[in-house]
Amino acid sequence: MRLRALLETDALGLRLLGGEDELDRTVRGVMTTDLRDPSRYLSGGELVLTGLAWRREPADSERFVRILTAAGVAGLAAGEAEIASTPDDLIEACARHRLPLFSVDETVSFASITEHVVRQVSSERAGDLAAVVDRHRRLMTSGPAGGGPEVVLDLLKSDLDLPAWVLSPTGRRIAGSALAAPVGAVLAGEHLAATRTGRREPHRVTAGGHTYAVFPIRSSGRLAAGRDVRETVLSDWLLAVEADPADWPAERLDLLQGVTQLIAVERDRRDAARTVRRRLAQEVLELVQTGAAPAEIAARLRVAAPVLLPGLGTAPHWQVVVARVEWADGDIEAGPVAQALLEEVLVDPDASGPEPSDRIAVAHTGDEAVALVPLPAVVTGSDEPTATGLHADALLEAVRTPLAAGLADDGRLTFGVSAPVHSAEGLRGALEEARHARRVAAARPGTVCAAGHQELASHVLLLPFVPDDVRRAFTARLLDPLKDYDHRHRAELIPTLEAFLDCDGSWTRCATRLHLHVNTLRYRVGRIEQLTGRDLSRLEDKLDFFLALRMS
Repeated sequence: MRLRALLETDALGLRLLGGEDELDRTVRGVMTTDLRDPSRYLSGGELVLTGLAWRREPADSERFVRILTAAGVAGLAAGEAEIASTPDDLIEACARHRLPLFSVDETVSFASITEHVVRQVSSERAGDLAAVVDRHRRLMTSGPAGGGPEVVLDLLKSDLDLPAWVLSPTGRRIAGSALAAPVGAVLAGEHLAATRTGRREPHRVTAGGHTYAVFPIRSSGRLAAGRDVRETVLSDWLLAVEADPADWPAERLDLLQGVTQLIAVERDRRDAARTVRRRLAQEVLELVQTGAAPAEIAARLRVAAPVLLPGLGTAPHWQVVVARVEWADGDIEAGPVAQALLEEVLVDPDASGPEPSDRIAVAHTGDEAVALVPLPAVVTGSDEPTATGLHADALLEAVRTPLAAGLADDGRLTFGVSAPVHSAEGLRGALEEARHARRVAAARPGTVCAAGHQELASHVLLLPFVPDDVRRAFTARLLDPLKDYDHRHRAELIPTLEAFLDCDGSWTRCATRLHLHVNTLRYRVGRIEQLTGRDLSRLEDKLDFFLALRMS
C-alpha cells in the first residue's frame, strides 16, 4: 500500500509534517521502536512508529533519521501522547533526507495503525496472487489470439503497478511501452553478464536513473537438465520490471517467475513459426552449395518469397549474411546458437509489428549460420529496380555491447554481409562473398566483429591468400547485373564496357570502334554505372572492371 492511502484514512489520525512529494512510497510493514539505533530490525519499506524516547538532544534527530534513511524505510510517524508537538529538529532532519514525517494524534494507538497496515498489506498480496492466477487461467485457455507478451505486461501494469518490458538478448523491445534503446542495451548487457557469471536471478540493474529487476525467459525446449548456459544465453528473452527486487517478498518473486513462464509460452509459439522459414533457407542453401542449376534455385526462391514477403508484387533482391559463434573450449554445438542469434541480429531495432523476424530465413551448417534476407525491390521513375541492403557496420553497432557481455571472455561472434543480388545466379557468389567477409572480420581483434562486401576492395583480390570463389564472387557482383541486362534487352553493355576500357576511356575512339554515335555510347556507359553503382571516370572503378573482365 502507499503512504498516501494511510494519510487519507481519517481513523488513523495521521497528519503530514513533511515529505509531500514522497507519498507514493510503498509500505510493506510497520515497526514500533524507541531504540536509538533500530537498523538491525529494519529490512526496508516499513512505516516506523516512535514515541521519541530516543531523543535526548536536538542532534539525536539527525542521527536517527540518517539511520532510517539508510535502511530504506517508507516513512516515520511520531506520537504526540507524551509531547506537546513534534520537535523542529526532527522535522528539519526528515526534510534534509526526504523522509516523509507524520504526527500521530494522541487519541490513536500505535497498535491500531499497525493492525490496519498489516491487514491492508496482506490483502494486497492475496489480491496480487488472485489476479495472476485468474489472468493466467484465461491466457492459457484462450490460445495464441488471447495471450501474448503485451497482455501479460498489461496485467503487471494494471494489477500490480509494475511497468515491464520483454526484451531480446540484444536489448530490442519485443513487448511493452516505449523504452530508450540505450536503456534496453544496458539491461540486456548486464543481464547477459550476470547470467554468465552464475549470479542468482532476478538481476538488479540500474539504467537511466531507474532500478530494474531482470528475469530470463526460458522456453520449455531449453530447460533440459545439464545444458551449458552458453547454449541459450544468447537467445533467451528477458523480462525487465521497473522495481527494486530487494524490496520484494517471496510471494512477489514467485509471482514474477510465473509471469516469465506465461511469456515463455509465446516464445515457444514464435519459435515453432520459424520452422518453415528455417526449412526454406536450408533447402536454398543446399541447392546453392551443391551447384544446382539457377532455374532450380529460382523456383525455390519463388516459393520462399511469398512466405518471407507476403503481398509483395515484385520479385525481391536477396542478400546473404554468414555468422559464426566460437567458444574457447569448442565443446558446444555452435551452429544452432549462431542460427538463433542471427535471427535476432537481423531484425531492424526500429521494426514495428508483432513478428518483425518473419522476413528472415536462417539455416545452419556445422558451426556456421547462413541467413537469406529478402530485400523488396524499389522502382523509381523509369529506372531499373534496385534494393537498399543491410550494412555490416549498422548491424554491428546495434548489437556489439550487449552480446559482448554474453560472450564474456571465452566466446566470439563474427559475421559477414554480401552485396544484394537480384537473381538466383548471383546467390552462389553472394554466399562466398559473405563467407569471405566473415573471415576478414575474424582477422580483427574484438569479441563481436563484422565486415561487409564494401571492404572486399579490388586490391585484396591481388593477394595470393584470397580463394578463387571469392574472386568469382567479385566478378559476379560487377558483371552479373550487366549480363542480365544484356540478356533481357540485348543492350551489349559488356562489349561496350570492354571497348571503352580498351580505348582508355576515350569517347571518340570507342564510339568509332563500336560504330555508334557518341550520345549512344554515353547512354550505355551511364546505364553501366547505374546498374553497378560505379563511376567509369574514376581510376579505381576502371581497374575493378578491368580485373573482373579478365577473370570472367
